[in-house]
Amino acid sequence: MNVNESLLPFFGRCTLDAYTSDVIGIPSLFICTSFGGSVTASQLPCRLPSWLYALSSCAYSLVSPNKPIGRVVHGGGQWPQYIPPRQGDSRCSCPALNVMANHGLIPRDGKNIKFTELAAAIPRVYNLSSTFAFFLTSYAAFVLRRSYGTDQLDLADIDAHNCIEHDGSLTRVDTYDDQDQGKIAHELVDEVLRSGTGPSGNLTVPDLSRLLGKRRVEAKKRNPKFSLALVHKVFASANGSMLLTVFGGRVDDLKSILGEERLPEGWEPCVRHRMGLTILEFNFTAIPVELNIKEEVDGSVARAGRERYLQDKETKEKD
Repeated sequence: MNVNESLLPFFGRCTLDAYTSDVIGIPSLFICTSFGGSVTASQLPCRLPSWLYALSSCAYSLVSPNKPIGRVVHGGGQWPQYIPPRQGDSRCSCPALNVMANHGLIPRDGKNIKFTELAAAIPRVYNLSSTFAFFLTSYAAFVLRRSYGTDQLDLADIDAHNCIEHDGSLTRVDTYDDQDQGKIAHELVDEVLRSGTGPSGNLTVPDLSRLLGKRRVEAKKRNPKFSLALVHKVFASANGSMLLTVFGGRVDDLKSILGEERLPEGWEPCVRHRMGLTILEFNFTAIPVELNIKEEVDGSVARAGRERYLQDKETKEKD
């Protein structure tokens, strides 16, 4: 199996941190990039060392019966009315957050949302664990240099380029082509939806790795300002992995979720664990997605765009 070995030290070091320091074990996402390997227990829903809380939550989810279908989330898949965004509403590059605003699960205008309010809403919609939701929202507060406990955000705030938003997205064009990252890139979404090789054309881990590799090569060739740091590669693979873990890779559901940012009638998360999707469990999907991007292994991403560089160099030499 081809593996992007350049990322192994990163994942390995973070995983070690997850078991040896006061962290939850989100190696591929946030521990080393935002908190430097430490989160205090007082910030978590339970006053236990965070690694112990995470492991106990994960263990409980594995041994306890799943939530019954129809009772995975509050309301059993009966969601508030879908209303598309209106002029002046704030939307962002994250379809999952836009979905929540479109259904009124957070303020419909996408503005003045408390970080704590967002952290509470995410598990109610997507059945993520409370610790996972905390890390997602507290990391957003961190990169925006705001107080998690007292400040607010508009959804569009998270699209400051190369903070959380990044080039090479599966559902958005690069900011080089369009600064408004709230717009759905329907051509990209359509490619995602027709790329599944699983049962009924559903998406799989190899499909996501293939899509991400292709997208990175094409974006780098097209975009002279393309950049994708290690942390943003991890974000990209994590975002793609949500399509598999929370949404089950089901293209019939993803058509409306990605194409309209609307929840299908009666939809519930595929994760039915009583404690929700834990960070530790999530990484068993996210890490393989990133490590098995062939174009990262064979150098295709690194070589992409060299033609433009050589042409520019020749032009300058002639001048």
